[in-house]
Amino acid sequence: MSKVLLIDDDVELVGMFQEYLEQEGFEVKTAHDGEAGAAAALSGLYAIAVLDVMMPRMNGLETLRRIRAHSQLPILMLTARGDDTDRIVGLELGADDYVAKPCTPRELTARIRAILRRTLGVAMDTGGAVQLVVGNLTMWPEQRRATWAGAALELTSTEFNLLEVLARNAGKPVSKNVLSEQGLGRPMARFDRNIDVHLSSLRHKLGTIADGRSCLQTVYRLGYQLIKE
Repeated sequence: MSKVLLIDDDVELVGMFQEYLEQEGFEVKTAHDGEAGAAAALSGLYAIAVLDVMMPRMNGLETLRRIRAHSQLPILMLTARGDDTDRIVGLELGADDYVAKPCTPRELTARIRAILRRTLGVAMDTGGAVQLVVGNLTMWPEQRRATWAGAALELTSTEFNLLEVLARNAGKPVSKNVLSEQGLGRPMARFDRNIDVHLSSLRHKLGTIADGRSCLQTVYRLGYQLIKE
């Protein structure tokens, strides 16, 4: 049973989400402010946290920043519909995905399942490989671990998923639609900036190739490509 942490000050909404998630087989705990939510998220007891942006005492973005300073726990952000700024900032701070409020319990549950499938590696075909090696990049999919030139990479669960998709297709461009479906577990929505923000973060974490270029390149109108040296 996966344990879900809901962090939101809307008690009525949280109660509705909790009831639905428990009916779907999840174990759910709640926190109603950012400070309590961050402490619970860092306890190591949960598989994923759902985090609202607008909260008292410490807002969701600051809560996310505090969690990411110590943990790579998968985090799904709840943002106001149409608020692109909060979404992009949340992704840049390390959120794995977001859902716009108001949303239905069914939509929230589907998004949670998608993140957990990718985190646990269930939906990705590992092909029995112990590791993936592309130049200085080495990945161990089953262990959810990656290094660059021997140094550990600190990746969020979504960053790891996207990098694995690119590594398995090294030397070939991968479209944003494929990256969204295989890395986020859902089709890419219109005007969705998730992939771009996550890949921008990955560029800063990965090293360069011999000629000084980033190993992760944008291919005009085709998507992104991990260069295979």
